[in-house]
Amino acid sequence: MTTSFGTTTGTLTPTDPKIRFQSFTGLKSSNSIALTRNLRVFPLPFCTPTLIRAVATPLKPETSTAEPKRSKVEIFKEQSNFIRYPLNEEIYTDTPNINEASTQLIKFHGSYQQYNRDERGTRSYSFMLRTKNPGGKVPNQLYLTMDDLADQFGIGTLRLTTRQTFQLHGVLKKDLKTVMSTIIRNMGSTLGACGDLNRNVLAPAAPFMTKEYKFAQETAENIAALLTPQSGFYYDVWVDGEKFMTSEPPEVVKARNDNSHGTNFPDSPEPIYGTQFLPRKFKIAVTVPTDNSVDILTNDIGVVVVFDEDGEPQGFNIYVGGGMGRTHRQETTFPRLGEPLGYVPKGDILYAIKAIVATQRDHGRRDDRKYSRMKYLISSWGIEKFRNVVEQYYGKKFEPFHELPEWEFKSYLGWHEQGDGALFCGLHVDNGRIGGKMKKTLREVIEKYNLNVRITPNQNLILCDIRSAWRRPITTVLAQAGLLHPRYVDPLNLTAMACPAFPLCPLAITEAERGIPDILKRVRAVFEKVGLKYSESIVIRVTGCPNGCARPYMAELGLVGDGPNSYQIWLGGTPNQTQLARTFMNKVKVQDLEKVFEPLFYYWKRKRQPKESFGDFTTRMVSIFLSSILPR
Repeated sequence: MTTSFGTTTGTLTPTDPKIRFQSFTGLKSSNSIALTRNLRVFPLPFCTPTLIRAVATPLKPETSTAEPKRSKVEIFKEQSNFIRYPLNEEIYTDTPNINEASTQLIKFHGSYQQYNRDERGTRSYSFMLRTKNPGGKVPNQLYLTMDDLADQFGIGTLRLTTRQTFQLHGVLKKDLKTVMSTIIRNMGSTLGACGDLNRNVLAPAAPFMTKEYKFAQETAENIAALLTPQSGFYYDVWVDGEKFMTSEPPEVVKARNDNSHGTNFPDSPEPIYGTQFLPRKFKIAVTVPTDNSVDILTNDIGVVVVFDEDGEPQGFNIYVGGGMGRTHRQETTFPRLGEPLGYVPKGDILYAIKAIVATQRDHGRRDDRKYSRMKYLISSWGIEKFRNVVEQYYGKKFEPFHELPEWEFKSYLGWHEQGDGALFCGLHVDNGRIGGKMKKTLREVIEKYNLNVRITPNQNLILCDIRSAWRRPITTVLAQAGLLHPRYVDPLNLTAMACPAFPLCPLAITEAERGIPDILKRVRAVFEKVGLKYSESIVIRVTGCPNGCARPYMAELGLVGDGPNSYQIWLGGTPNQTQLARTFMNKVKVQDLEKVFEPLFYYWKRKRQPKESFGDFTTRMVSIFLSSILPR
């Protein structure tokens, strides 16, 4: 039966008795933030809220002799002999876990200490290892090694992450050195995959052989090399000082060693990082115009290659200040999109990156880690002051930002031509979890055909360098393992993401990866109930806590854990990942999700403009939602 809304004195009321909404009253002025029945109301319009700035610690007078306040982690770093001690002793003790200082230091080595939160009583400690794969590149040898390690020392699965890396869960402390050294000796690394330094550098995973994509990948690799720690602590701990460093391009070495404008510590084993490294994690992405497969605006630095009419790279647009993490009920923490800093010529990109990193290193907050990301420095200073300080380290003025075409999200699923006569195949992997028959089949295909692979920022996998004659047999065997062509996968699943959350993440408040399959099925059921077509989809992302690892604040519908079996609902992101969502409701119990979803989807179907996405619709119509259809 067709359903519709009747309109009476500006209030929307469903005329279909199957869809019922309770009345909603009591909103405060739209110029303030109100809390009414767990609802947070942001100033209108929805898409341009008042900027909330971080609360910065006032600068002390130069005459003050007081020691600046520092977080405990800063003390651990200072006393660690460049991230060695006491970790280099703790890994040999008989206990299943490591001490507090080592728990922080091992992050720089690419690992987190965890325990199984499903178990009660004695904690069963293990370690998660995360690899470093700039641009998601994984050589054949490394993939097979990771597959073996998951079975021999992990929980039998591999996890593809939203930053194009592997996560290996369940490694026991007694096996850490074996696993780490095996990864290192098989073309891999975990150095800097976690910790207060530059994390994995993103780039489009598609192995296109065009000038644009090859240059973006090369740039990502050069930035990753530039910001790799130099003091050798990683190799000292895991392979007894044996070095496995690959040769670096001369331009990387030259840029790292350059200290023309005070970016370096001249006599330090860590010329860029020094003893203290960065105040917090630091994330960089590189891409080409239109390709927003990397969520470019969510990074501390977003680098966009600018080309001339012949496809030759000329320089780079640079965005700064993006970041997802926040803390519930602390409005001075917030997700933030990157904003334009400026343009630099092609040969200057490494110097510009180093100048930005040095600015954050020297001026980012080190007293309270909630406010230590670069987004808070920029929010406190403003972009003009930030640009002026960066230019002092850079030694030049930034040129004006070059105009860019509109962004698109590109998944690269299915079969595509690489441009060199070979094919690649993008495979959808629900939540990035490779296990069971899927894992066995992928192993067989990758080993049999000697394929290299790439990991996408959407937790998917790309098989590269496939000959045309291999397409049919590979397609057949993958389908038998459930790795289907994207046209046979529910569109809701294709763009959905979730973080691991329970049972191993110590920060999780509620379910994410284990909960999203059921949530997606329930969303599909509501779609069918209100008459939305199967081909219609929205971007859904779920995280177990507000840190935002699956970037839920960019989703059209984001679910952020805010209590046991409870989510904070975010609305208003866009399919091309260019607009922040905003909080819509707090403390929605998982069993009550349909009470929120149904009126939203019904109203979208009835009142949207032609081709208007769910995220754009909720942004445009938030005032009507708040006054008319929100359930109590």
